[in-house]
Amino acid sequence: MIEPYVLDLREVDETQVAVVGGKGAHLGALSRIDGIRVPGGFCVTTDAFRRIMAEAPSIDDLLDQLSRLGDDDREAIRTLSARIRRTIEGIAIPGDLADAITRALARLGEQTAYAVRSSATAEDLPTASFAGQQDTYLNVVGTTAILQHVSRCWASLFTERAVTYRRRNDIDHRTVHMAVVVQQMVFSHAAGILFTADPVTGNRKVATVDAGFGLGEALVSGLVNPDVFKVRHGEVVARTISAKQRAVHALSSGGTQEVAIESPRQEQPALTDGQVVRLVECGRRIEEHFGRPQDIEWCLVDDGFQIVQSRPITTLFPVPETGDQENHVYVSVGHQQMMTDPMKPLGLSMWQLTAMAPMRAAGGRLFVDATRALSSPASSAGLLDLIGRGDPLTRDALETVLDRDDFVPAPPDTGPGGAPAEPVSGSAPAPIETDPAIVAKLIERSRTSVAALRRDIGTKSGPALFDFLLEAFDEHKRVLADPLSHQAIMAGMEATWWLNDKLHEWLGEKNAADTLTLSAPGNVTSEMGLALLDVADVIRPHPEVVAFLRGVEDDSFLDELPKPAGGTEARDAIEAYLDRYGMRCAGEIDITRPRWRERPSTLVPAILDNVRNFGPGAAEQRFEQGRREALKKEQDVLARLRALPDGESKADETKRMIDRVRTFIGYREYPKYDIVCRYFVYKQALLREAERLVQAGVLSEKEDIFSLTFQELHDVVRSNQVDDRLIQQRKDAFRSYHALTPPRVLTSDGETINGAYRRDDVPAGALIGLPVSGGTIEGRARVILDMAQADLEAGDILVTAYTDPSWSPLFVGIAGLVTEVGGLMTHGAVIAREYGLPAVVGVEQATRLIRDGQRIRVHGTDGYVEILS
Repeated sequence: MIEPYVLDLREVDETQVAVVGGKGAHLGALSRIDGIRVPGGFCVTTDAFRRIMAEAPSIDDLLDQLSRLGDDDREAIRTLSARIRRTIEGIAIPGDLADAITRALARLGEQTAYAVRSSATAEDLPTASFAGQQDTYLNVVGTTAILQHVSRCWASLFTERAVTYRRRNDIDHRTVHMAVVVQQMVFSHAAGILFTADPVTGNRKVATVDAGFGLGEALVSGLVNPDVFKVRHGEVVARTISAKQRAVHALSSGGTQEVAIESPRQEQPALTDGQVVRLVECGRRIEEHFGRPQDIEWCLVDDGFQIVQSRPITTLFPVPETGDQENHVYVSVGHQQMMTDPMKPLGLSMWQLTAMAPMRAAGGRLFVDATRALSSPASSAGLLDLIGRGDPLTRDALETVLDRDDFVPAPPDTGPGGAPAEPVSGSAPAPIETDPAIVAKLIERSRTSVAALRRDIGTKSGPALFDFLLEAFDEHKRVLADPLSHQAIMAGMEATWWLNDKLHEWLGEKNAADTLTLSAPGNVTSEMGLALLDVADVIRPHPEVVAFLRGVEDDSFLDELPKPAGGTEARDAIEAYLDRYGMRCAGEIDITRPRWRERPSTLVPAILDNVRNFGPGAAEQRFEQGRREALKKEQDVLARLRALPDGESKADETKRMIDRVRTFIGYREYPKYDIVCRYFVYKQALLREAERLVQAGVLSEKEDIFSLTFQELHDVVRSNQVDDRLIQQRKDAFRSYHALTPPRVLTSDGETINGAYRRDDVPAGALIGLPVSGGTIEGRARVILDMAQADLEAGDILVTAYTDPSWSPLFVGIAGLVTEVGGLMTHGAVIAREYGLPAVVGVEQATRLIRDGQRIRVHGTDGYVEILS
């Protein structure tokens, strides 16, 4: 007879999470895998939980109160959670439900000891494990005790830690239901955890086994340090045997107790190498069944393993799919583009379609496969040199991989007479004349092309729009690949490197180019920051406008801005700024991100900071001051060089390089501006198409298109049909990607490598980074992750995860910069130098190690940050 509230474990599988919860579904699936032993048991289904909840209408009101609390209301969350638990535990289990559980116990053996385990529907999911959030009770004996502990498991859905975890993962409390797994108790000689992928490095080919004596509770609770074994290709390759002084054993009367382990046995391994290898073989079968790496709880009984839980390892960064079994080395695009946040599918696919190099997506991020370039000594040296100048951490990570002689394959044509390796992208371009007219010509070409795009796209809709866009992408890439543009960019960068290298060699100066590039002409990104100072000049004389802006709460404020005195002029100034720069935003390589034109309130805090912290004419004054400092530095450097042996020659060559830097370094920022201009045109056209789909009832909301790739959206437009489940799956996956930290380098084995600074020339306790803009500054750290939340005072030092061009309006009001991601030629570094801000980038975990409001000292010349007492 099948009970409506009880299902045997062998009757369920992983498709029934809604009925038996994540743990129950996984245990049911495990019991069906050949060669995997799972203790017998049954599930009390979520139908039973819903019935119990219906017995107490007061819980609805308590849940309403819980949903209204803020994340900081810890005491209120604790109090309400406890009231909900007490209410659930106080509900008597209805007779027919109790009978169903009793009959299931009788089939297994009523006096047998059991483990009673919570199994929530939002548990052991690919995107969130919920490990340890609900309760488990071991060695429960007798029907009465089991029924009591079933009630406790239901109530544990509302432990404070479970409630907090759901809030953090944006999961509605009402959508989660609780099943309960009742399993025969396993009295193990040893127990522990098996990870089928290394949980620290992410390597999918290395399994890790944690093992201790007795029940697994000793490890889970942190009572003992486990033995740790690492297994690769069926062989134990590393082991650490700990002194295991205590264990948890089951009592014959029920429950568990801690016991001391006799001294001679403490340092004996809990498993033999042979047992470890057999356990990992079981784990590989389980991993193959579920299709992803697993976190497995196991018990050893009479030299045989029983599996009591398996869940996905949710902290691993996904590996790009290649369709082959070859080794690959992937380099993060986000660390080069200053956008390490996850991107939505449309953003990923649009960047892939318009980028100059093939890219693969994983975990909501993009990666370039560098394997081929690394496989030959010539191309590898060029790539490492290019990357190392900008980001030493990525270079170190790549060198770590290359040090493993067997990982990067040698190319098939490296023998005598073989074809030469392809040149590395970014190798030295042809010489270019130092002529400002070249930059003017390139910018005019770009503007003409973008204007044609805006003109022509307006007449396109439906499938014809997508055909047009594919042609537009070709033009997009043609402009990016313009050899003259590439030569101009490299001329400025290489001249900067030359100046830093040679002036350090000849004069002993570090990063001399930092001052020589101050206020370089033609930098669209630094001009954008100064232009917002001009907007502040228009607003500052009008107190009513300032007061109005302080109260801005949404993006419709421009419609109301003309009402106060001076408001019309203020609106016109902001509108003019948006006409020129409104296509920019944080994370702008993702086309789905809201642009300033779409969300103008983002700029209001920066405008108000400029009104408060600066006087009239600050933009022109700042630029002129930087220009004078650069000229003074040039004269000083040349004079000192002429005093050296062969000084005239050195000075002449240095002068040519200074002229080259000041001619071309500003253009470094323009291609990115061109890209985001085009992206905004593409986006507006696609959103018009999305609006049509919403009106036709195909989509629920316009932004649903962001969860589709470009090709999928093309198909939807052609067919007027969409898979709503796919869109929801993509939204859930995107939410989960925020919890993943993208690595600088990722291998096809799944190993994440972030590199390290190999330096011993910094004070103890200092945070090491990359020096990108010289000088030393001390001030208050402002840790800001969203520029819309910025509240800066003069002299503050900005500390953030990364900066792309959209952050430059904040740079005019700060004294220094610290970022977690960045390189010598990334946008934040270039603008910091143009504004003369001491800056250190690539400081790992800066936003966690530096607290908002702390005083810090930034050593921009030597590349480290001190936290001051």
